[in-house]
Amino acid sequence: MGSIDATELGSEKKPNPGKATILAIGKAFPHQLVKQEYLVDGYFKTTNCDDPELKQKLTRLCKTTTVKTRYVVMSEEILTKYPELAIEGGSTVKQRLDICNDAVTEMAVEASRSCIKNWGRSVSDITHLVYVSSSEARLPGGDLFLAKGLGLSPETHRVLLYFVGCSGGVAGLRVAKDIAENNPGSRVLLATSETTIIGFKPPSKDRPYDLVGVALFGDGAGAMIIGSDPDPVSEKPLFELHTAIQNFLPDTEKTIDGRLTESGINFTLSRELPQIIEDNVESFCKKLLGKAGLAHKDYNQMFWAVHPGGPAILNRMEKRLNLSPEKLSPSRRSLMDYGNASSNSIVYVLEYMLEESRKARKMNEGENEWGLILAFGPGVTFEGIVARNLDV
Repeated sequence: MGSIDATELGSEKKPNPGKATILAIGKAFPHQLVKQEYLVDGYFKTTNCDDPELKQKLTRLCKTTTVKTRYVVMSEEILTKYPELAIEGGSTVKQRLDICNDAVTEMAVEASRSCIKNWGRSVSDITHLVYVSSSEARLPGGDLFLAKGLGLSPETHRVLLYFVGCSGGVAGLRVAKDIAENNPGSRVLLATSETTIIGFKPPSKDRPYDLVGVALFGDGAGAMIIGSDPDPVSEKPLFELHTAIQNFLPDTEKTIDGRLTESGINFTLSRELPQIIEDNVESFCKKLLGKAGLAHKDYNQMFWAVHPGGPAILNRMEKRLNLSPEKLSPSRRSLMDYGNASSNSIVYVLEYMLEESRKARKMNEGENEWGLILAFGPGVTFEGIVARNLDV
């Protein structure tokens, strides 16, 4: 880690020797696009529920999430083939996993191919694979099926991160960063893939939180190539991953709770989560910036790539850190367009971050070179990376 030399704070965007960089980004989605204004009627129709109280509650939740569109694997074809998924209390975990295992692999392969195409080098140059998902369970894991689908070398070193939840994308970046920096010349493919079918259930008064998930979460996949010392001819670094840390908050393990049962994943989220994040995010950011030698940085002179867990979390962060409204714009756009896509979301946020940075540069407006990549997941776990925008 270490401190940052003063010469590194200049305007010339060159990666520091040995530091991991993001070299390319890709994404993929299932074919089913859901517009939020049609979600309530469609959900209650497909689950054969006519409870007006639950329908009214979901209608309210759909408005407060700020989500406009999402992509989902679930479809009429799937429910026709597996009608038991819409029936309360059935033993359906086998059917769910059969669907999820195939779906996440298909999306991960598509996102990875898009990323490799954007990278511009051969798939044979990939030396390591980090695969993240909270939507499947099998042996061998999804990392092997992704490697097979891409035609990766059997000598590719693989790391599998299962059930890390919403912090999984940044956790994967942290792991990929360590691999890249400790294996000179390596190129790491990080892939994330998620679907909500594993937890899809009909509405029930006994599970009020299920409606929050229906209103908020989306499916998809993301991919990034990470490596240090980019080739100046064939590679164009987007972000430098300078310093990464992970902290968990003691005695908060029940705040985000998911259990794999015979009827899929039963997921509960404490109402206190936004407050817990607000109470701890500033000290975490100070610790992270201090380790990078940037303790003096003004929060509003940095970019912020934050996992969009929901509007309440983003609003509380913005208030606690006194951030200008535009600072969380990439996160809010990702939430609006894709919902909370769990581990995938940070990929979409970084893509929007690049888009806004390029627009600011074209308009001769100021852009921030240094920033933070943050996510929060089960534990409660905080993941953070100090990053540099190297895009030119």
